[in-house]
Amino acid sequence: MILQTLLASALTLGTLTPAQAPAAGQAPVQAPFPAKASRPTVTWQPCPAYSDDVLRSRGLRSEDFAAFRALLGRTECGTLDVPQNYRDPRGKQITIALTRLKATGSRLGSLAVNPGGPGSSGYLMPIDLVMSGVALNERHDLIGFDPRGVGYSTKAACPGGVGPRPPSGPVTEERARLIHADVVRANRACGNSDPAFLGQLTTANVARDLDRIRSALGEPRIGFLGVSWGTWLGVVYRSLFPGGVRRMWLDSVAPPVPRMDVFTEVRATATARDFERMAAWIAAGNRTYGLGATKEEVVATLTRMREEFEARPLTFTDIGLTVDGMLIAQAASQPSAAWPEVAQVLKELKELGDAPGPTAPPTVRRIFGEAPPPPPADAPERNNPTANLAFFCNEDSGPRTFESAWNAYRERLERHPVTGAATPPIPLCAGWPLPVRTTRLRHGGGSLVLSGHLHESPSPYEWTVETRAAVGGHVVTIDDDMHGSALRVPDCAAKVVDYFETGRLTGTCPGVPVPPDGR
Repeated sequence: MILQTLLASALTLGTLTPAQAPAAGQAPVQAPFPAKASRPTVTWQPCPAYSDDVLRSRGLRSEDFAAFRALLGRTECGTLDVPQNYRDPRGKQITIALTRLKATGSRLGSLAVNPGGPGSSGYLMPIDLVMSGVALNERHDLIGFDPRGVGYSTKAACPGGVGPRPPSGPVTEERARLIHADVVRANRACGNSDPAFLGQLTTANVARDLDRIRSALGEPRIGFLGVSWGTWLGVVYRSLFPGGVRRMWLDSVAPPVPRMDVFTEVRATATARDFERMAAWIAAGNRTYGLGATKEEVVATLTRMREEFEARPLTFTDIGLTVDGMLIAQAASQPSAAWPEVAQVLKELKELGDAPGPTAPPTVRRIFGEAPPPPPADAPERNNPTANLAFFCNEDSGPRTFESAWNAYRERLERHPVTGAATPPIPLCAGWPLPVRTTRLRHGGGSLVLSGHLHESPSPYEWTVETRAAVGGHVVTIDDDMHGSALRVPDCAAKVVDYFETGRLTGTCPGVPVPPDGR
């Protein structure tokens, strides 16, 4: 099921962003609340209870339920009031939900954690880290929280949902213009539905919320562990509150420039680069997969397949799956953990011949045939699409015209004939009506480690180097293509733990190995 999970992730935009600065003529916000105000206070309350169905929806096995509930029993849950708009600190207040999993041993301090997004919940991340074997809880109180707009914190929903889902088939200019018009309408309706709240969904404001959490916990400085968009939150926090950081580790680093057009281009280049590795891997297993004996032959085979399925999409009626050019491009854009399943799916699609029929071949049916059930109604929110859109669009300083996006898309197809079709032909933020907010990053402010993955595409390695130039810190290079894998590889996770406990960085950090090639 690795490929199904990764393809589902590829259909979302969840990964990174940028933040907020004063408008022209206004003084910068130097503190998250008035200097003479009393220290903010957490209102502690009983934690939610979760049914077995909710735990299953989070991917837990029945044998893990007791351990989860034991950790939940040790967890403190609370809320904190913060200003909706930090330029009006005594105005409307909103609620931030947080959790604290107290240290089990000799305590060093609090360590806040964020899993990425933007728009992802971090409320249960302390429990998730302990369940996965990351041993940070012995010396640290682990602090999870839902950023504003997400989960148990104050949030909003776009009327009618977030953006249209394009139908299968060739992406012509005429069709792309229709999709663009739909996106403009949806984004305008969303942004105008609650501009006072949605306009305040910025990374800088989440950083200000985090500093209020730090103050409410009575911590002079706080540790921070962020992944993906959480790395952008980390560097923004460190830039705005340099005295508030104890130690910070950021994995799969976000770009230091908040432009969605640049974001798309750099990702597209990194995806094509990793696809070259995939093609060489598939070629080495040609006896198994039959897609070409050399990297060049595999690229040629998949180029033909993408073009053919784009021109003539195929629907397997038994599982309700339409295979088009974009699906081929997305399959070719997956990281190495999914390559064996990707190669087998592509082999089966190639062997369909001229009369494929309505029945999906076995691997395609196994991977795509049964969608995971929706989470129970009482399950905690994992990702909020409205917040995802608002965080991106409130901080996107790039162009948003149809022409700029369409021309860039056509050029990407020329440069990357297999994977280019997996990139958006229209700007995500077209029609977003709220003003753009930016943050200037700064050097200094506590110990910082940036771990970049040499071959990954969601957070290309270039962004690690660029972010270090913008904010400083120490770079750890991980030789894999797996987004956020530092915490999933035991030897690397141990180095993360040692860094937060001692400040030491010892040697390199191992990554996820490439699977055997099927020879």
